[in-house]
Amino acid sequence: MPKDAPHYAGHRQRLKARLTDNPRGLADYEVLELFLAMSLPRRDTKPIAKELIERFGSLKEAVMVRPDQLEGIKGLGPAVRTQWALFQELHARLGEADARRGRSVTDPAALARAAMARLGNKEIEEFWAVFMDTKNRIIAWEPMSKGTTNATAVFPREIAAAALRVEATNIILVHNHPGGGSNPSAEDIILTTKVAEACASLDIAVRDHIIVTDHDYYSFNEFGRL
Repeated sequence: MPKDAPHYAGHRQRLKARLTDNPRGLADYEVLELFLAMSLPRRDTKPIAKELIERFGSLKEAVMVRPDQLEGIKGLGPAVRTQWALFQELHARLGEADARRGRSVTDPAALARAAMARLGNKEIEEFWAVFMDTKNRIIAWEPMSKGTTNATAVFPREIAAAALRVEATNIILVHNHPGGGSNPSAEDIILTTKVAEACASLDIAVRDHIIVTDHDYYSFNEFGRL
């Protein structure tokens, strides 16, 4: 290694070797350290990684924070925020494997995992719908509305119209509860009933309503509410 190499260069090379040999042997901050080094190759990323985990509580919480929450942290500029956004989109798309077009929906837990990957860490409520054919194969998995930290405006007629547009005969409703539990609110229950009634008049069945957080879910179907 050159004499003028930065003090962290040797350490980083050793981390890369350990990653290749035994990735699970790396500490959480060391994984984050290498991740940061991809966009900060000329900085010592070890103290930054440790600060992020300490500030946000864990490796998971650190990498899933909104990119704008990284503003003001010394050493983290636009390149890092872009890397965060890209990683989170990659995470969501991999998690959405169970919501692919043409996939048959048979297990609420599988669809809930897809919803958790896409919506679980959102800071505002988002309402999505899974549109399916007569054999419960996914036609589309689409956002219906975005709201605030604890509410989102959803109109049953818009969901019914979207179902007609893609020629769906079955629907699963999905939304998130930012920072809260997955149990349905009174408003969630009323909304589910209204959507089900609006769709039933068009021979479209609402099969489930799944509410997710970043680690849990509630299925109306599993609890006998649909």
